[in-house]
Parts: sequence; structure tokens; C-alpha cells
Amino acid sequence: MVFEGLSERLQETLGKLTGKGKLSEKDIDAAMREIRLSLLEADVNYKVVKDFVKTIKERSLGQDVMTSLSPGQMVVKIVNEELTALMGKENSKLDLKGSTPHMVMMVGLQGSGKTTHSGKLALKLKKENRNPMLTALDIYRPAAIEQLKVVGKTAGVEVFDKDKQDPVKTAREAKDYARLNNHDVVILDTAGRLQIDTDLMDELKNIKEAVNPDEILLVVDAMTGQEAVNVAKTFDDYLDITGVVLTKLDGDARGGAALSIRQVVGKPIKFIGVGEKLEDLEPFHPDRMANRILGMGDVLSLIEKAEKELSIENAKELERKMREQTYTLDDFMEQVQQIRNMGPLEDLLAMIPGVNSKMLKGVDIDDRGFVRIEALISSMTKEEREKPEIIGKSRKERIAKGSGVDIKELNKLLKQFKELKKMMKKMTGMKANKRGRKLPKMPFF
Repeated sequence: MVFEGLSERLQETLGKLTGKGKLSEKDIDAAMREIRLSLLEADVNYKVVKDFVKTIKERSLGQDVMTSLSPGQMVVKIVNEELTALMGKENSKLDLKGSTPHMVMMVGLQGSGKTTHSGKLALKLKKENRNPMLTALDIYRPAAIEQLKVVGKTAGVEVFDKDKQDPVKTAREAKDYARLNNHDVVILDTAGRLQIDTDLMDELKNIKEAVNPDEILLVVDAMTGQEAVNVAKTFDDYLDITGVVLTKLDGDARGGAALSIRQVVGKPIKFIGVGEKLEDLEPFHPDRMANRILGMGDVLSLIEKAEKELSIENAKELERKMREQTYTLDDFMEQVQQIRNMGPLEDLLAMIPGVNSKMLKGVDIDDRGFVRIEALISSMTKEEREKPEIIGKSRKERIAKGSGVDIKELNKLLKQFKELKKMMKKMTGMKANKRGRKLPKMPFF
């Protein structure tokens, strides 16, 4: 999980301060030394670290902190504010105003995830009721055009290509085609290289001059650390990029790129890639990321994830089934799938305030348990899913064999489902009493 090491170190360091009633300059110096080392180990740019620590120290030694009743908490507040400022203060959205079609250039080195993230962005725009179109401009990498077509088909978005035609000409034709066919956004998947060279930059500059893009987004791999910052600076020098898409933020990247790019390049991180699915593209919120780093959770992102998977209609239907005692294993599996679609359990738990990475290390979080539950329920007949009480020894043996899951886990599932039904019955017993009180809204299970 990104920032895991940095998060642990910072939380430990700041925890020492919050446990003290008074802070001396010596306490502040010791904390700043730890913060400096933590950031450098996370591969944050040296100059960025130097300025960051200097600012925090100056603010921490101020009158407001030293005379505060809870100086440690004040220092945590300062670190949170400065971390947020370091990454850009607020979410920076795409600037798609004025006449259409809007042109978005996706640029970057080979292997950064440019083609995949072009598709992710197209899908995101489509869900926002836009009509995006992908355009294949990488005529050099083998199968690059075919890869974009596959991505486009998965996203349900049209892909414009002219095979090996000059990319500059194709970009112009794509803009004209989009205008005639009511595509309001054109995403240009440009060619990359294994390293930056003059030919690559000249082609990209020519494409920029030909279509005058609204956005030039640089796709960089967070796993490359400081090299990502160097790449961003070079691309910005050549093209004056408008923003960055940082990929692989779901991996074990140390986080240095995310904390350095804004300060070194002066351009915002607009999106982050947080998984392999096309849906795994999120707007970058500096304040939320700072909260997560410091163990303060990210409730807003958690709510947004839940809202994507849960509709009001589904919640009402669930409440009706619970009230009428018609809730089945099919309904249970549907909810399991909704939780899975929200992302890895560990990431979801990390968004809850007070739950830090150190706490999660002691918890056995196995997302594969969801897979086993689905396998077990899928191996049941319709009647068994509706009336699990009929599942006896022979049925259990058949279900376990058909799902490839141990019969002990089936027994555990059936027991948990039985307990769940009991709990639902108790809760539905709280419905309209003599005073006409209504059943309280049921939370998502």
C-alpha cells in the first residue's frame, strides 16, 4: 500500500509529541529530524524535504503552538496542512470549457500505463455523461493500436485510428471526425519511448501545435520514485503539461513522486491509478491523501466508493427484504460483490479514521475469502440459496466438492448467515410501535 512506510514513521513521530503536555525546542528538533529522515526514505526530493521541514519547524516554534494547551495536536495540524499544501491544496479538475471537441493529450514514456489510463479516463468521462473518443497515435510500438482498441471496446468508447499514418495528420483528422460525430472529448494516446529523445518530443510538439489541446496529461509510474519527477520536469520543459496522472498508487510505491511533483514541476496531480480495472482511476485530493498518511482516515473517499456501488433503489429493496424476512443467500452474495467492487478490504479499512497501517498489520485480511463465499453460493441450487436450512450432510458434500472449498468454510458461512438472519429479525422487530414509529433505515451490511 502506497505511503505505508512513511505513514508509520510519521504517525510514530507525531504520536510522541501528542503524548506530551509541553513541548520544548529540543522536542521539536528531534521530531523534525525524524520527519526529515522519513521523507527522504520515502524518496521525496531533497530540496522539497528541506523546505518542508523548515516551514513546519518555524510554525511549530510559534507562539500559538508553544502556549497551546495541546501543543502536540497543534504540530500534527501544522504537518497536515503543510502536507496538503505540498501536494497542491485541492483537487485540480480537467479544464474542459468552451467549444467542443475538447482535446486531451496523454503523454509519457513506454510502460507508464498511458494506453490503459487513456481508456480509464475515457470511461470516467463517459460516466459523467460525456461522449469521449479515443485516438490511436502510437504507430511505433507493436500492437499499440490493437491494445487501445481492446481498451476502447471494454470501456464502450469509439476508437479512431488511421493505422500507420503520420500521427500529426491523424490527430487533425480525429478532431474533425469528432466534431462531425458529436464526440465532445478526444483523448489522444500518443507514442512513448523507453527514454526521452528529440524525435519523441518533436512529434509531441507538432501534435500539440496541430490540435491545440485543452489538456496535456503526463502519465508517470509512481513506482519509479524520483525518476518520475525528473521525467515530469523534462516533459513540462518541452510541452508545458497541464497535469499529471500518477499510476500504481495501489502498489508498494514509497510515495516520493506524489509528494515531490507539485513542488518541483509546479503542475498538479489530477488523477491517480489505484488498480488494474478500467474503473480504478480517481481524482487526486491532496487533503484526503494527507489525512490518510497521518492516520486520520478518508471518509469522503469511502462514501464516494460506496455511492458508486449502492443505489437508493437497492437500499430500499434490501430494507424491504429484511423487513419481510425474504433475504436470501443470493442477496448476501450480491452485497459481497458490491464490497469487492469497492476495492481491497485493507484499503477500505485504511480510510476509516483511527485505523492506521500498524493496526492493520495485526489483522488477517484475506480478500480471497470473498471469492470462496461466491464459489460456495454459486455451487448451490436456487432452492438451497433461498432455504439454506435444507442443506444437510449430502448437500454440503456436493456443494463443497463443486466449489472446491473446504466443508468447514461452508459450515461457517451457513452459521454466519443464520446469525445474520436472527439479527435482522430482531432489528425488524423495532418497526412501527403503538406510537407509529417507523423502522429505522438499515445500514449497509
